[in-house]
Amino acid sequence: MELTQGWSTVLPPGIAERYELRETRNAAAVLAATSAVEFGEVCAVLAEFALTTADLVEAGGNESRLAARLNAAFRSRGWREGRVDTVVTSRLQVQPWAPAGEAGVTVRESEVVNEGYKVDNVKGRVALDVEWNAKDGNLDRDIGAYRALYDAGLIDGAVLLTRTHDDLRDLARELARAAGRSDDEVRSRLSTSTTTHLGKLESRMTRGDAGGCPLLAVAISRRCWVPADGERDRPARPAPLMLTDEFAP
Repeated sequence: MELTQGWSTVLPPGIAERYELRETRNAAAVLAATSAVEFGEVCAVLAEFALTTADLVEAGGNESRLAARLNAAFRSRGWREGRVDTVVTSRLQVQPWAPAGEAGVTVRESEVVNEGYKVDNVKGRVALDVEWNAKDGNLDRDIGAYRALYDAGLIDGAVLLTRTHDDLRDLARELARAAGRSDDEVRSRLSTSTTTHLGKLESRMTRGDAGGCPLLAVAISRRCWVPADGERDRPARPAPLMLTDEFAP
C-alpha cells in the first residue's frame, strides 16, 4: 500500500519538525476533517511532549513510564481505554408445514463471543495507542483492533505513537556514557531489534495490514529530546581511543 502525505497539510510545522510521520489513506487529513476536536487534542499532546534524558538513560520501567505519561495526557482530555469484542449470532429459522398442522416458525440460535484486544485511548471516532518500546507483536494487535473497529463503522481512523530506532539508540548511548554508565549499560540502551519502532510499523502499513482504516504513525525522534537544566544541548561524543606505544602498530 502506498503511503500518503496528507499530514503535511494539516499538522502544525512544529510537530512535523520534531516527529517522524507516516500515514495511509491520508489519515491526518481525514481525522482533521471528521474529528477536528480529537485531532486538535492529539496535536496538543504532541506539542507539549518532551523526551527527557531519564527516559533514555534510567534502566527499569522507563518505557512504561513514558507511555503512561502520554496516556495520562490523553486521559486528562477525556480519552479512555477501549476494547474490541466481536459477537456473532447465528439464527436458524425452521418454517412450518401446514399439512402437518404446524403454524409457528421454530427458531434456533447460537452465539459466539470473541473477546478482542484493548486500545489504549478512544475518543469520539478516533483510536490511539502508545507503543514506545514494547514487543513488536503489539503492533499486530493494535492494527487488528483498528481494522475491526473501522470495518464495524465505529471509528474513522487511528493514530499510533511509537519511536524511531537508530537516532534514539545513538542518543541514548551517548547520554548513558555521559552519565557514567558501564559499557554493558551503554550497549543495552534501545538495542533490542524485536521491540516497537517506526521501521516495524511502516512495513505493516505498506503491506496493508490496517485494511481500509486510515492510520497515522507518529514516531518520537531524537529531535524531541529536551536537555534538562545544566545539560548541554547535545551530549559530547566520547573521544576516540588513543593507542599507547605498547599497542601502537
